[in-house]
Amino acid sequence: MWDEIADGAASESPLWADALLPVEGRRLEPVFSPLAPPQLSLGLETIYEGYLVHYGRPRLFRSASADTALLLGDYLYAHGLVRVAATGNVAAVLDLSELISVCTQVRAESRHGDAAAWAATAARLGAGHLEAARDALRLDADPAPLDEAARESGGVEPVERALAAHALLVG
Repeated sequence: MWDEIADGAASESPLWADALLPVEGRRLEPVFSPLAPPQLSLGLETIYEGYLVHYGRPRLFRSASADTALLLGDYLYAHGLVRVAATGNVAAVLDLSELISVCTQVRAESRHGDAAAWAATAARLGAGHLEAARDALRLDADPAPLDEAARESGGVEPVERALAAHALLVG
């Protein structure tokens, strides 16, 4: 999975190739993909790497400039969505688009709740039924319904592991 993300990006642009961390400096730990259906893991982790480029400590990339980081993160978002779309799971594409949107809002407003949004989306990826929980975060700044949905669908221990890993990468 990690080589597909890194090699795919490097083949797309010399900017992305230059932004790759040396192999020994990469952290090859899946965060939210263990909660998702296996066929969607590559796309989900590609999108999550884009999120980390924008808001955290990426596992595969470093960036020389803020402009490059913005472009690289957006490239990874788009490429991850393409990978998920290639599976034919349109509902998963919608879920991930909504995830990116709500997390962008949460970050822009300097609020908490992105971790719960990631966990719930991964645990229910392609199954839907997160609209009300996302609205609670988006409109009321309440991540509790997303956290509950994540634990209900993904299991308490797997969700706890994902949230702990996310906290280390995003803070």
